[in-house]
Amino acid sequence: MSTERSSKSRRLRALLAEDTIVRAMGAHNGLTARLAERAGFEAIWASGLEISASYALPDQSLLSMTQFLDAAEAMDAATTLPVIADCDTGFGGPLNVAHAVANYERRGIAGICIEDKIFPKINSFAAASQDLIPAVDFAEKIEAGKNAQVSEDFVLIARTEALVAGQDMDEALDRARTYAKAGADAILIHSKSRQPREILEFASQWDLDVPLVSVPTTYNSIHESELRAAGFSVVIYANQGLRGAIKGIKATLAELAEGGRGEAVEERIVPMSEVFELQGMTAKFESTV
Repeated sequence: MSTERSSKSRRLRALLAEDTIVRAMGAHNGLTARLAERAGFEAIWASGLEISASYALPDQSLLSMTQFLDAAEAMDAATTLPVIADCDTGFGGPLNVAHAVANYERRGIAGICIEDKIFPKINSFAAASQDLIPAVDFAEKIEAGKNAQVSEDFVLIARTEALVAGQDMDEALDRARTYAKAGADAILIHSKSRQPREILEFASQWDLDVPLVSVPTTYNSIHESELRAAGFSVVIYANQGLRGAIKGIKATLAELAEGGRGEAVEERIVPMSEVFELQGMTAKFESTV
């Protein structure tokens, strides 16, 4: 693996060690990753939900590892930021996780995140059963992934869905400790509560020197500074970009369909020159007007 590629993993580790919170923005392609970098985020979250949605498919382990990996690589190529890839359950058992780590690391991705639900999984916010695998089995996945990496810089984040699955705080903490002891470089504690109370309680009881990761999708009233004060090292805005894009596209298409001419939406969309600039076009857009 080249020094250039491994440098992003080193940068991610350096960010995790700083006394500030790392803000990772969800993305699903190179363009959204580039926009996230320009907005000032420190890392990219190659979101499984966003990538699945870009195919108009449910977030239910339908896409292959190669499809997710190709999307993450496109994001990595379009930005200087480290990319953390959402790898759901790791695409199967311990051997699948090891295979994923080897391939993601080879392609220059800074790190991956895997979760302790059964395969195939369903999105955490779906009104469906959220079944977990035994903690000891998930620990084997973590160990397999860590043994497969070439550089010590590559980051493997273990995500516990215990609170999402309706388990109590003790179970969430026990699972997280097991995963940290198995070699996880950070712990993502997930919650679908509308209030941040349970993730703050988790952080207050966390007693290991392993960074914590938060995804405030539902408990979105909490500020980054509050998360950092509570002990979190990373905040992931996992889907807001996609949701904003969908709203904007829907409004634009509806207005265009009703107006019957491109002029109807011209004031609400970016000029072609901005598209060229985002693409890195060497030639400027030449207006024919």
